[in-house]
Amino acid sequence: MRVAGKGLVDRSKPLRFLFDGTSYQGFEGDTLASALLANDVKMVARSFKYHRPRGIMGAGSEEAGALVTVGSGAHQDPNVRATVQEIYEGLSAQSQNRWPSLGFDILSVNDLAAPFLGAGFYYKTFMWPKAFWEKLYEPVIRRSAGIGALSGLSNADRYEKAFAFCDLLVIGSGPSGLMAALTAARAGADVILCEEDSVFGGRLNGETLEIAETSGQDWGTAAIAELSSMDNVRLMSRTTVTGAYDQGTYGALERVSHHMTQAQGKPLETFWRIVAKRAILAAGAIERPVAFRNNDRPGIMTAAAVRIYLHRYGVAPGKAVTVFANNDDAHRTARDLVAAGVHVAGVIDTRTDAPDGQGYPVYKGAEVCDSAGRRALESVSFRYADGRVDKLQTDCLAMSGGWNPTVHLACHMNGRPKWDDSIQSFVPTEGMVPGLEAVGACNGAFSTHAALLQGNAAALTALGDLGLKTIAQDVPDAEDAPYRLKPLWAVKGKGRAWLDFQNDVTVKDVKMAAQENFRSVEHMKRYTTQGMAPDQGKNSNVAALAVLADATGRGIPETGTTTFRPPFVPVSIASLGAGAQGKGFAPERFTTSHSASVERGAPMIEAGLWYRPSYFPATGEKTWRESCDREVGYVRNAVGVCDVSTLGKIDIQGPDAGAFLDFVYTNMFSTLKVGRTRYGLMLREDGTVMDDGTTARLGETHYVMTTTTAAAGAVMRHLEYVKQCLRPDLDVNLVSVTEQWAQFAVAGPKSRDLLNGLLDTKLDNESWPFMACGTVSALGVEGRLFRISFSGEHAYEIAVPARYGDSLFRTLTSRAEAMGGGAYGMEALNVLRIEKGFITHSEIHGRTNAFDIGMERMVSQKKDCIGKTMSERPGLTDPEREQLVGVKPIGPVKQLTAGSFLFKSEDAAVRENAQGYMTSVGFSPEFGTFIGLGFLSNGRARHGEQMLMVDHLRDVVARVEICDPVFFDPEGGRVRG
Repeated sequence: MRVAGKGLVDRSKPLRFLFDGTSYQGFEGDTLASALLANDVKMVARSFKYHRPRGIMGAGSEEAGALVTVGSGAHQDPNVRATVQEIYEGLSAQSQNRWPSLGFDILSVNDLAAPFLGAGFYYKTFMWPKAFWEKLYEPVIRRSAGIGALSGLSNADRYEKAFAFCDLLVIGSGPSGLMAALTAARAGADVILCEEDSVFGGRLNGETLEIAETSGQDWGTAAIAELSSMDNVRLMSRTTVTGAYDQGTYGALERVSHHMTQAQGKPLETFWRIVAKRAILAAGAIERPVAFRNNDRPGIMTAAAVRIYLHRYGVAPGKAVTVFANNDDAHRTARDLVAAGVHVAGVIDTRTDAPDGQGYPVYKGAEVCDSAGRRALESVSFRYADGRVDKLQTDCLAMSGGWNPTVHLACHMNGRPKWDDSIQSFVPTEGMVPGLEAVGACNGAFSTHAALLQGNAAALTALGDLGLKTIAQDVPDAEDAPYRLKPLWAVKGKGRAWLDFQNDVTVKDVKMAAQENFRSVEHMKRYTTQGMAPDQGKNSNVAALAVLADATGRGIPETGTTTFRPPFVPVSIASLGAGAQGKGFAPERFTTSHSASVERGAPMIEAGLWYRPSYFPATGEKTWRESCDREVGYVRNAVGVCDVSTLGKIDIQGPDAGAFLDFVYTNMFSTLKVGRTRYGLMLREDGTVMDDGTTARLGETHYVMTTTTAAAGAVMRHLEYVKQCLRPDLDVNLVSVTEQWAQFAVAGPKSRDLLNGLLDTKLDNESWPFMACGTVSALGVEGRLFRISFSGEHAYEIAVPARYGDSLFRTLTSRAEAMGGGAYGMEALNVLRIEKGFITHSEIHGRTNAFDIGMERMVSQKKDCIGKTMSERPGLTDPEREQLVGVKPIGPVKQLTAGSFLFKSEDAAVRENAQGYMTSVGFSPEFGTFIGLGFLSNGRARHGEQMLMVDHLRDVVARVEICDPVFFDPEGGRVRG
């Protein structure tokens, strides 16, 4: 019911909304939860396993029971917390996990079967008979699993991603957060203040506390007004910081238009990547429930939530409210309700020294042991220490077992919080996240004055770390009451007492886990499902750990906590992959020449997450083959330009760079002369080829390695592993510079002429021989030039800083076209390299070694390297192994296909008779036929042999001849000319 004179909602702006098809009225500023409570709607959902009635228990993102589906059709959004969803005109929400209706749910029969559905029942129940699994058990489980449901339709909403940078990120806008932001902002620091609520102020909006002789709410409003007037401050409401990552990076989800009838051109959500030099965690604390029999009925809430609904929304969740507590803080709920004219049936306090009531009875030394009422609370039973049981008629129970600091973000880099016996909970340990300091309630300081002091002190420390001038701040006076409580996790007695209200985990379930030897917190979590799903244990974690500790005879600190992982609240995949809807949310990487390639009509294909042009169609060409043949002709007869920026580029520097490369490559690089480039082969530890590429020596201690496009990330990880674990004795530094350089292949007989018209210095065979490298200047821009070739032609690769890539590509292609050439794409590149017998990951696919590809002589006998010993095992040098060969058709069928198998002409084409397989094929304009590469048993000894190539999938059978894999210019004269 609404309480006159209370709340921050705008009662002059009524709004109509639907819940399960029934129309209700709320006001601007209401959440769905507050509006439903104002309309006396107590039951809003069904629980996960037992389908028991669930009501609203909290008031924020910690809500475990009131999950609803918002919208319909393609806009349907399941598992939304009613406590977070703001109402707007026309909002439509539906209850979940029930059929056919919330009031009459067929699967509530599970509650009657509860004795058979305890923790781990699925491990024990569905094992026999075996045949029942696929036909009965699995279909039934799949149909009943989950809570909310997706529509299955394509999501038409818009999402965005954004980046922000600051000196100081303040997470939370309660007293400590506001004080920290004010202190830092007044000193001139760039500050971002994130608040997950729609209004700033945190708990100040749900209390009657005073700060500096004014109400806490007014003090907070004035602080926000001051911050909003500063140019160095960004205020971000409706923004939840979801995760803490390396190097001061934080993920944050902004709910941009979830509260609007029409998005008005705005995205639904924006996912922020915030990079902060320092951060202050002021996320507050979460009030923990107490486990007792039937403590999950609609109408049973946390005491702080009842207080928030009263002061923030002007709503009393019941007409006769009872408070159940073990601490002083909960008594404020009773006092505030009485002051607002709401009847308080009584306060049941487990402590014999509890404060006396102020207009309500206090039952000291008692504990609630049961509740009654099916779809809504009707009464509670409470028991004294001597065993006497009494009953109170009540429609709302506000319970409080104390407070748990919100330590989640501080744990996201695998740090563990420490136990604080004075508050009976965990608090962050200093340095858990580098550059982040916890303050206020999330650091165990529960008084307002202590929160203000810690917020100010943390901001001054951050300013000092940043080298900014600190300005002394006066910390205002505020409430500074001590925190007193008597620990109580679960009330003893028969019946089910709930710990995890979302996953239907009871005290008995946790004890059973311990009894069955799942004594580790992580094992208990997985055995019982405690703390899983969207709730992530916000309400239940510490109480469950306490029950486990008691069941195993350990202390809570010894028992420890489960691992808190990002995200802190559920984050939609659509927001994480903003801009990739309709593309499978796969990462996309574009070269600097992407726009120019698209303008030329090139179809783009994925290559190692990059998008590269397949071919460049010309007017009049009807098939891709025509374009490909033309582009191959550019390179063979004139000059072609290809963007090769996607190749991995790793900068390697240090006194031991040469020795490091000797260790990771099969061949020698320490002997490579400055200004020269060498082809290298890299093995895995098992002797299999990992990657190949060229490495250039730009200085005595400076090398640049290139990798294949697909293996760039894997090679970088491998090198870091070698540096840190295998050869920490070497003084060498590595950094990936793939994105920093735009690199283009210029290949063909006229390639030197093209570059001589572009570079400030002239090229010739003496100054720039084959495999030379060095610094050049192209039209005044300093870059790098490598005389290397992946086509078998006289060729170069020119690299410039990425910002010049688009301009250079357009310049190169226009000049090439004037010389009878032009741009060429991946299809032509593939044909060119097959003609020369050059390998890619089609050939070094994870099963081949240096012997298989004919490069065993590249494994130096003068040194050791990774994979060398393993590569020399007899089985990996057996002549009968499949070896790289060339293949060309000689029969009436001229088509070759990759993936097909090779058979002796007289053998049946069955698996047992397969002699080898094809890896790469292409039509060669140079030879007027298909050619290919493949692997054949003892292949190098079988050149000239005629075989059958059979592709059962495409129904292609061709007579072929095995030949040397180098089809074009086997002497290499063109590449050196």
